[in-house]
Parts: sequence; structure tokens; C-alpha cells
Amino acid sequence: MRSETHFIPSGRAPVAVVLGTNDVASAVAHRLFHAGYGVVLSRDPGQPVLRRSMAFDDALVTGFSELEGLAARPADTLVEVLRGFTERSCVMVTALELGELLCLGLIDLLVDARMRMRGVKVDIRPYARLTVGLGPGFTPGRHVDVAVETAPEAIGVLRNGTTLPAHGRSTPLAGAGRERFARAAGAGLWETQAAIGDRVTRDEIIGTCANLAVTAPLTGHLRGLVRNGIDVTGDLKLAEVDPRLDAPPSWLGISPRASRIADATLDAVRTVEGLDAGGRVGVAH
Repeated sequence: MRSETHFIPSGRAPVAVVLGTNDVASAVAHRLFHAGYGVVLSRDPGQPVLRRSMAFDDALVTGFSELEGLAARPADTLVEVLRGFTERSCVMVTALELGELLCLGLIDLLVDARMRMRGVKVDIRPYARLTVGLGPGFTPGRHVDVAVETAPEAIGVLRNGTTLPAHGRSTPLAGAGRERFARAAGAGLWETQAAIGDRVTRDEIIGTCANLAVTAPLTGHLRGLVRNGIDVTGDLKLAEVDPRLDAPPSWLGISPRASRIADATLDAVRTVEGLDAGGRVGVAH
């Protein structure tokens, strides 16, 4: 399926498939769209999205989502995906998996942004002209063409070696790292009436999982919350609390870390594709 690196078929924008609909995948999709790509995000059914108001995932449920001025709409069929590539009025979000999206034909750029911390990585290079892997465990030349290190202390492009393994540390908010997350005690149905942005107090019940109460780990505002009514696995992050009571809302828009990862992803593409100085997709003639 791979072809000449700089060849882009005439009459359409280059096609980017982003695996994942989380906040990082959505920030990457946002950057790629504004760089000239037609973009579709493919939901990872095994990874419920936590920071939904910072992501495009809700488009699959509500029919529309918007992130920093860019709209997202659901695409249920390959025909709708193709129409979205042609019109390029928004990014598309789909439940179609990579195997189904391969029926589109040539994929110009494939980005694995599922951020699976400990999942086994596979070689996705045969499926697109250029492949980029985000997060732990990607080795350029083995799994992808180029990788992006996403550990907060080392975000950047990686052409050699392997991205760092998951270390479990989170970028602190008011000094709170891992302790600001509420997790599922076991597998089961997650039920909540809370909403992202709600103010909560420490130990307040915010939902139940498998009929066991899930409480707020800190006092603050809900920055992330898995959608109600989803079957989840044990130890999954169900909620995130920002303890900064008087700070501007941190649960809206693209976060600083996601923005840095998105910039690094575009830099990774530039290292292979050679974008022009204005950040637009370079088309060879």
C-alpha cells in the first residue's frame, strides 16, 4: 500500500487517519486539519475517553462536537468518510476500525494516538505512506516510521530507539498528580449523574461502578469524567479532579501537554514529508 513518499493524488486533500478519540488524539487531529489534511478519528472501543470536553469523541454520541473552533461530526459509513475528505469542512469521528478504513484505499498518514500505556504494539507501516506512533513502546523502523515521545518531561520526535515505557506519573495540577484520579475498583457498569466542570468535595460520591460507590479523590472541579452507562475494566480512570478552585477552567480546549504532543506530531510529519514554511502540506508535482 505504501508508495512514493511525496506523491499525493490530485483532486483531494491528503488523508490522515488518527487512531483514538481522546484529548491527545483530538489535539493531533486539530493540528493536522489546519495543516491541510482531511482527518478522521477512529474510536478505540477499549479506551473510554476521560477528558471528553477536551476531545472530539462526543460527536459519536451527540452528533456534533467542537474543539477550539473546529467542528467534528460522526461518520458511520465509508461513504460518509470519503465525503468528509472531499468537503473538508470539519474533522470526522467514526466507530469504524482501521481494518474497515483500509477499504478507503491509500492512507497518506496514519497516527496511532490511542495512548495505550501497556498494550502490545504492532507494525502499522504497511497500512499508510507515513505512520507515526504516540506514547510508550513505539520503535521507529519496527512499528512506525517515526514516533513521538509523550512523557511530560521528554515530549518530542523520536527517529531512533524506543519511546519510554509508561511510568504512571501525571503532570501535576496544584501539586496533585496520580492522586487526582478516581479509578474503577473492578470491572462493571459505570453510572454517574455528575458532569464535567462540576465542583466536588473529597470523598463525595460521584457515581457507581459494578454497584460500588466511586468517590471524588480531592476537592475541586471535575476535569474528566467517563460517559455514563459504559462497561469499564478494573482500574480504569473514571474521573479526574482539578484541585485549583479559583483557576480558569482546565477542562475546556486543548491542554498545554496535548498541544505540545500535537506540535511534535506535526514536526514528525515534517521530518519525512517536508512541509512548507507556512505549515501547509507540501504537495509534490
